[in-house]
Amino acid sequence: MPPDERFGMISQIRRAALSVHLNIAEGASRKSESERKRFYEIARGSLIEIDAALDIANELDYLKDQDLSRLEENMVRCFKILSAMINPGH
Repeated sequence: MPPDERFGMISQIRRAALSVHLNIAEGASRKSESERKRFYEIARGSLIEIDAALDIANELDYLKDQDLSRLEENMVRCFKILSAMINPGH
C-alpha cells in the first residue's frame, strides 16, 4: 500500500485483525453461551471488516503486486469456524 495509507487503511486492518483475536479470547472466557456467541459474532464482524478493507485496497490498485489467495483462504476458513462456534450443528 502507498505510504500515505500507513495510518489509514493499514491501521484499520490491523485493529480489526486484533479485534478478531481478542474477541475470540474474550468469548472463550465467558460462561454464558449467549455471551460467548456475542463475542464470536463481533470477531466475525471484524473479519468481514478486514475483507471489505482488502477489497477496497484491491480496487484502488494498492495490492496489485500481492498474491492474496492464501490470505483469502484463511479468512474463509476462519469465517466458517466462527460461524460453527456461533451456530453449532448448522
